[in-house]
Amino acid sequence: MFEVLAWLTEEAHWIWWSAGVLLLAGEMIIPGVYLLWIGLASALTGIAAWFMPGLGFEGHGLIFAVFAALSVFVGHRYFYNRRTDEPESVVNTRGQHHIGKTYVVVEAIKNGRGHVAVGDSRWLAEGPDTVIGKKVRVIAVEGTILMVEALED
Repeated sequence: MFEVLAWLTEEAHWIWWSAGVLLLAGEMIIPGVYLLWIGLASALTGIAAWFMPGLGFEGHGLIFAVFAALSVFVGHRYFYNRRTDEPESVVNTRGQHHIGKTYVVVEAIKNGRGHVAVGDSRWLAEGPDTVIGKKVRVIAVEGTILMVEALED
């Protein structure tokens, strides 16, 4: 039993490298967890244990804790937290490109609702009462409804 403990103390770098390989393999199985950074910290601790075998497991454990904290911090800061200036999503907002454009009323806007011609289709429009043939400008879009204002001729 004492021979095994003596060997583990002398060859601790193999244990740290093995733990690092297992953690890196675990990262491939369970992606998105911080096992990558902990595995790298274990591998670095193996290097430190190789150069400083006399520290014992307590010293190597302290080195591992420092490497693990640093690697998780660096990994999170520089790899996971890059989305600070993410552009606004354009999914399901194609109607927004109509804002500011001018269209012709094809079904009179009565009681605040009517239709305007947009290309070869008709869109529901809301705004002040307007007669057929009058030009309107889109001021907002709510879902598939164009909010319009009448233009002066």
